[in-house]
Amino acid sequence: MVPLFGKTIEELRSVVLNEGLPAYTANQISEWLYRHGAESLEEMTNLSKKARELLSAKYTVGLSGPSRASISSDGTKKYLFEVLQNRYIEAAYIPEADRATLCVSSQSGCKMGCLFCMTGKQGFQGNLTTGEILNQLRSIPEFRQVTNIVYMGMGEPFDNFDNVLKSLEILTAKWGMQWSSKRITVSTVGIIPAMIKFLEQSTCHLAISLHTPFDDERKTLMPIQNVFPISEVVAELKRQNIKGQRRVSFEYIMFDGLNDTPRHVKELVRLLNGLSCRINLIRFHPIPNSPLRSTPGERIVQFRDALTAKGIFTTIRASRGQDIQAACGLLSTKAYQERGDGTRD
Repeated sequence: MVPLFGKTIEELRSVVLNEGLPAYTANQISEWLYRHGAESLEEMTNLSKKARELLSAKYTVGLSGPSRASISSDGTKKYLFEVLQNRYIEAAYIPEADRATLCVSSQSGCKMGCLFCMTGKQGFQGNLTTGEILNQLRSIPEFRQVTNIVYMGMGEPFDNFDNVLKSLEILTAKWGMQWSSKRITVSTVGIIPAMIKFLEQSTCHLAISLHTPFDDERKTLMPIQNVFPISEVVAELKRQNIKGQRRVSFEYIMFDGLNDTPRHVKELVRLLNGLSCRINLIRFHPIPNSPLRSTPGERIVQFRDALTAKGIFTTIRASRGQDIQAACGLLSTKAYQERGDGTRD
């Protein structure tokens, strides 16, 4: 059975026309899928009985709930989903006083091999479909409470560009879920060609994984630096001359003794000079067998204050869910280990 959830309006039109149904049926289906939360074709009561019977022979809505949930003492929840024939992904629900953020995955595993990321240690398992990306939002109990979405879970979103872009279209389109693009952020390690296409084809916010402004250090932390140096990523962002409501931010995980010195502050200021952006400082959540350690809290504050004094808007992201395998990839790795798969090189 072919899932309908995750199809764009054009794809739904193709479906109904192939079944000999009127083109407007696609609009009816999209409204049920993305506005009314239908979980079966039978619920789509303004479709004729004949239309529902025709579609039911080949198609299903295609929603799938999480197989496991871990709940933190601070209210954060990590959901485990089964995808891609016995693979796993994670989504994290993070409630706060005035908002509730959902961190979604775009791939199972990852090719990027970042030193600090547990997901990369699993190896690349496969790209999620558009429906599997959006299912992480639609199928959690807190679906109606979510106010913001960040594509910062497992995988590199721009390595699954087409499906990620289609998911953004469905989220923001008038015929879709009607979310504001100002409530959605997509994170990338800095794949420049896909980043350019994203800036041209979407108005959602952009986050870049930076972590150090120095080439040699970033090559050690992030192999993508060998292909797309951060200096070229920043230069391209400056060429794009980004204006309006779109926000550009840089994610900066703080590693004790590695990227948290006055020398790094000075180079960050030089690198980002002339670019309207912000830096989000992130405490490192330890992963097994890693020599990396998080910078102590007081030095993170000092680092923030030094950047702020130089005119760069800098925030410290609150650490959440530390008692439930907070680091991305830990919950799914645990599920693999329980099944006897282990992690993948």
